[in-house]
Amino acid sequence: MPDATTEQMQWFHEPQRVTTSPENAVRLRQAMDKVEVSDLLGHVSVPTLVLHCRDEAMVPFEEGRPMARMIPGARFIALEGRNHLILADEPAWPRLVEEVNAFLKPGPEDIQGTARSP
Repeated sequence: MPDATTEQMQWFHEPQRVTTSPENAVRLRQAMDKVEVSDLLGHVSVPTLVLHCRDEAMVPFEEGRPMARMIPGARFIALEGRNHLILADEPAWPRLVEEVNAFLKPGPEDIQGTARSP
């Protein structure tokens, strides 16, 4: 989160600091970097919203859109920003809230119980 304040960074890192050792944190990060789920994405059968900041450093933007394309019916939203975790004082925050609210709002077919069934 390159645009975070010192206080925001402490808030983000504190739970990690108290729940694991630095060595385990490194091992966890290395393990997460090796996770490959591309072959499973075509089997996702639930509504999916993929949000990704254009200039985020943690996960390259170029990986977000192809991932969304592999999920049937997924919606991809590009957000302006550099942070992996979007902060409430960022310009992208209102757009994130708007998109998530629209995604979670039931449509007429959901109310009637005819769509999005498990």
